[in-house]
Amino acid sequence: MDHAHRHTRFTHGHIFLGAGHERSEARARLVTLLTAAFMGVEIVTGLLFGSMALLADGVHMATHVGALGLAAGAYWLARRHAEDRRFSFGSGKFGDLAAFASAIVLGLLSLGVAVESVRRLFEPVQVAYGQALIIAVIGLVVNIVSAALLHEPHDHDHDHDHDHGHHQDNNLRAAYVHVLADAATSVLAIVALALGMTFAVAWADPLVGVIGAVVIAIWAVGLVRDSALVLLDAEDDPALAKAIRDVVEREMNGKVFDLHLWRLGPGHHGLIVSVAGAAADGERLKTLLHERYSSLSHITVELAECADCAHA
Repeated sequence: MDHAHRHTRFTHGHIFLGAGHERSEARARLVTLLTAAFMGVEIVTGLLFGSMALLADGVHMATHVGALGLAAGAYWLARRHAEDRRFSFGSGKFGDLAAFASAIVLGLLSLGVAVESVRRLFEPVQVAYGQALIIAVIGLVVNIVSAALLHEPHDHDHDHDHDHGHHQDNNLRAAYVHVLADAATSVLAIVALALGMTFAVAWADPLVGVIGAVVIAIWAVGLVRDSALVLLDAEDDPALAKAIRDVVEREMNGKVFDLHLWRLGPGHHGLIVSVAGAAADGERLKTLLHERYSSLSHITVELAECADCAHA
């Protein structure tokens, strides 16, 4: 009976959603709908009023909508495929796959906005500054409301030196940070339109369009890099990997031959570690790591024989 209990203890599911994911999904869905609607308004009015700054802000808001949609979609897909055994380590990477694809599209959009803005620097067009300014101000209000809806108070109860940051929902956190960046872009658009309307500075609007395009491109490149690293199972927390190695080698007098640590989903890591040594005990090591680092949701320990290590 004890043997059966030991097996059950280390048999677990593969649902790697962040804590409070249903509440986060609801908030992400609400803000996605809100900003998607206004994103369309900004793009259409930017074209109608001839404002590249407003158009750039609208396109940049698309990155914001994508980030929020990514968060909500990841929760839904992970829940839907929670019991699908085709996904060996769960379905937490659906969001990263979508992020990678959307980042490519956003990069192309930023290039288009930059080219058109540069053209308008040399070939100015008439801009309906008053109407465009009203839309830009409303866009900033939408950003502020979205940030308030997405804001998640920080939990300062940190039990472990290397683990507490991984309890956060990275999808929601990234969306929140992006909302703040989007708000900054809205402020730039407002300044450019105000300058154009007050002082007839025609070059301000397309210049801000270029700045907005650069912001979009930088965010897209960052999203491509981060999502690609997750999809390629890159080690995303060297500090945690070092801490795990120290546990094995300093506290258990073992020797780590191989260690793989990768992200499974928000607040979840997978670990495969090959160890040897006189005190190398797979069950004890799993228990110790689970207790000390709660983000280690899926641990596999391989015990290797090494006579030299045993006598070390």
